[in-house]
Amino acid sequence: MADVGGHLNAGLHLRPSRDSDKGFLESLYRDVRQDLQLLAADRDFIEAVLEMQVNAQSIGYGSAYPNALYYIVEKQGERIGRVTVDFGADVIHVIDLALIRAARNRGYGAVVLQAVQSAATQVMTPVSLSVDPLNTGAKLFYQRLGFRFEALTGAVERWTWHPHPPQLKTS
Repeated sequence: MADVGGHLNAGLHLRPSRDSDKGFLESLYRDVRQDLQLLAADRDFIEAVLEMQVNAQSIGYGSAYPNALYYIVEKQGERIGRVTVDFGADVIHVIDLALIRAARNRGYGAVVLQAVQSAATQVMTPVSLSVDPLNTGAKLFYQRLGFRFEALTGAVERWTWHPHPPQLKTS
């Protein structure tokens, strides 16, 4: 199995998630799901929906990807995001990548995905991810990193990146 943990470019560090990260992860989910914050409902109801969604996500990932690894993305010791990766026999699947608002659009997501791609290259395994068909910004981002549309599966598009074998040097 490949490893994506450790120090990355741009001063980023990936480390395994731990129980003490629970509060950060809940806060990150709330930050990412601004759509739920805009519901025309009272604050208590919105908070209950957010809590249910956090739990549903955790249970869903756990049942669909029982061998997934959960990493925290740090910048100079501060938690700025998370990435969840499943290292399957035939593919490395990026289940989730999320960054706090202040860390978005700074190239950090690319650095994390490039670390996954580097790990995949070591074992010559493709990397896949799922994206909402309406999220054109994400699709352009993935395309710039070499991912290509593969299939529509249910309500999401599956995008895949394939590693290239190392070039032999000729003298």
